[in-house]
Amino acid sequence: MAAASKTSAVPIPTDAELLQAQADLWRHSLYYLTSMALKCAVELHIPTAIHDLGENTSLPDLLSKLNLPDAKLPFLRRIMRLLATSGIFASDNNAEVETYRLNPLSWLLVEGIEAEDHTYQKFFVLSTNSRHYVEAALSLADWFKKDLPVPTPSPFEVLHGVPLLDENTSLLDEELDQIVEQGVAAHDNLAAGTIIRECHDLFKGVQSLTDCCGGDGKTARAILKAFPDIKCTVLDLPKVIANAPDNDGVNYVAGDMFKYIPPAQAVLLKVVLHLWNDEDCVKVLQQCRKAIPSREKGGKVIIIEIVLSPSMGPIMYESQLLMDMLMMVNIRGRQRDENDWSEIFKKAGFTDYKVIKKIGARAVIEVYP
Repeated sequence: MAAASKTSAVPIPTDAELLQAQADLWRHSLYYLTSMALKCAVELHIPTAIHDLGENTSLPDLLSKLNLPDAKLPFLRRIMRLLATSGIFASDNNAEVETYRLNPLSWLLVEGIEAEDHTYQKFFVLSTNSRHYVEAALSLADWFKKDLPVPTPSPFEVLHGVPLLDENTSLLDEELDQIVEQGVAAHDNLAAGTIIRECHDLFKGVQSLTDCCGGDGKTARAILKAFPDIKCTVLDLPKVIANAPDNDGVNYVAGDMFKYIPPAQAVLLKVVLHLWNDEDCVKVLQQCRKAIPSREKGGKVIIIEIVLSPSMGPIMYESQLLMDMLMMVNIRGRQRDENDWSEIFKKAGFTDYKVIKKIGARAVIEVYP
């Protein structure tokens, strides 16, 4: 009997489907150019320039504000056209003069805005599009072929010889280490005010709270502003606490959450656990359990993290999965779905949990002893 054709069980695409597939292949293969165009815009301070010039900025005005050579005008137009099509800026190309303006995404990339909920995201863009991150992603196929120990080091660690977000990262590149730390801080602090407004009951009745890996205390200060009676403590590494502000009403403690967490009625883990593998998450949560009282006395752990779910819609779900890929390529952590989180909570000795609300790509979870 003759061998079956490889295409016999596969429907042959129509001409229209093949043409669409080719365009989709271009888009997926060239997505990195959108990221590089975004990085270019941040490095040229284009969002800040548009903010300073006001709404509906023309390309000649933008070129002049940026002090770029006149010969670069057509090239600037090509980059801005792509970024507007990708949703990074808003544009009005139907007007007599082509203009661009900020939208919520590019607003996050404007320097010097004095607003409670504005967290400048420049360093998130620069770190995720850095040479070291990109080289680690390019090494994925080689990484898959290697027989590596468990827990498995990331492609970044295998390629560059040091872990990311580690005390040794600066030995690889001191500037990268600083950019990554600032990028993580900006990423972690985004939407703190929104969470307090959208989940106001989350902190109602809480008398004391420890914010693990709370950094410079921005989230703790926001909580304290909304709930002045809560005694807020920030736990972080000594090098972080050394730069903590003075006299802001927050108690800062230098330490290691794997060894000890200052006792409180509630412990907050805001965008922390995705940086760690499952075994380490269990260890941290076991320390949290030691730090809080019983559920009857109001004891709980508040976790703010991505909960992977297609129900978020295709764009938001893709964003969640891209954040999971970012973890896989660069560190040993991961993003998790609800079943993953439930399993970790059980292993850490907790009896129950509740997803309080989904805010953007993240969810607010209460975990009970």
